[in-house]
Amino acid sequence: MRKALRWLLALTVLIGTLSTAATATAAQPEPTDIKDRLLAVPGISLVQEKPYPGYRYFVLTYTQPVDHRHPDHGTFQQRITVLHKDTSRPTVFYTSGYNVSTTPSRREPTQIVDGNQVSLEYRFFTPSRPDPADWSKLDIWQAASDQHRVYEALKPIYGGNWLATGGSKGGMTATYYERFYPHDMDGVVAYVAPNDVVNREDSAYDRFFTRVGTRECRDRLNAVQREALVRREPLEKRYAQYAADHGYTFDTIGSLDKAYEAVVLDYVWGFWQYSLLKDCDSVPADAASATDDAIWDSVDTVSGFSAYTDQGLEPYTPYYYQAGTQLGAPTIHFPYIERKLLRYGYQPPRNFVPRSIPMRFQPDAMRDVDTWVRHHARHMLFVYGQNDPWGAERFRLGAGARDSFVLTAPSMNHGANVAGLVAEQKASATARILAWAGVASPAVLANPSAARPLARYDSRLDVRDAEREPALRP
Repeated sequence: MRKALRWLLALTVLIGTLSTAATATAAQPEPTDIKDRLLAVPGISLVQEKPYPGYRYFVLTYTQPVDHRHPDHGTFQQRITVLHKDTSRPTVFYTSGYNVSTTPSRREPTQIVDGNQVSLEYRFFTPSRPDPADWSKLDIWQAASDQHRVYEALKPIYGGNWLATGGSKGGMTATYYERFYPHDMDGVVAYVAPNDVVNREDSAYDRFFTRVGTRECRDRLNAVQREALVRREPLEKRYAQYAADHGYTFDTIGSLDKAYEAVVLDYVWGFWQYSLLKDCDSVPADAASATDDAIWDSVDTVSGFSAYTDQGLEPYTPYYYQAGTQLGAPTIHFPYIERKLLRYGYQPPRNFVPRSIPMRFQPDAMRDVDTWVRHHARHMLFVYGQNDPWGAERFRLGAGARDSFVLTAPSMNHGANVAGLVAEQKASATARILAWAGVASPAVLANPSAARPLARYDSRLDVRDAEREPALRP
């Protein structure tokens, strides 16, 4: 009997201990520190935390499926960064469409709404590249699905409104994300986003280059470009020495001659993409009498003679692959250059991607996005620069669009932004961004002209210049 009682007592104690342990486990508090909360998300790992006054800044990786249609077919690590302000603030989801910067920065919508910023590296830009790389899984739907998974993973932490944004290829990326996942974001701010609906029809670019800037500036640029082709032989000798000195090779494009012409033909486009009308003073005024050094230096400053080397092309293979499979690429004509001086003209993206990577163009991809934007855009703002060549083919809105806008910043280039709009449009655009983010005051809702960015400008944190990509890339 005593043994039975002792056994019963021991069992009661054991049950009580287990019950207490279970209760203690269940009562474990949720992490409150933002780093702990981020790292509690399955698939997220910390690379580095960097200090910045008023923020927490994290460089992270997130486990993504190589193929979102078949998530069991392998994964890769995609880099993201988080500029954390407060979980009660709105969040801006940013991508450049290329690599992600690991230096703290704040895009314009983030400053406007005084919010958090999540930045994502585009798939297949190293180190966010599957190994081995199945290039058929690099398309706009897969990339949009990357964003969708990141949003779903972080939305429980950042529960406020979200806005997607990006400039150039990043603006395109934000637009494609909205097209495929229209219920994720509360608004989209797409800067200088090209829209090449019909890849073979590029006359809009030719018309643009007959009107941009002033006649004097256009003539100066055209003359330097032509003169670089007239002096092809001596300048290519210099190019060969330049390549030898730096260890540059030309296997992908095929020859130094092809690379030289590609750099020269980017000159006029590159000037207007990244320079302003006042910068015409830096262009040789009389190209025919300018020295070889002056012609070389002007072309190198604008276009960059390293751009079409193997070493210059390799980091951008994912962009050229997409340009040659879905995005399209511009082709323009040069009526002021004699045909005998041109050997290749604008070369297709296929020339800039290693031949070991197969490519096939899909003409319906951009038509689909364009049609969707025209008929279904909601809470979308497109900002273009008046003097930016990429804006010659832009997104436009149709009758089905709601609370969406296409605005042009006068005299601005590929760095056009809301701050560069005329005063009335600047205030109106700022008011809409604040409203979409859910932080517009009653005064702003009643009078959009009262709209101002909620965060003070920070010269180190706030990015205002064009996101410069060497050569002819958006």
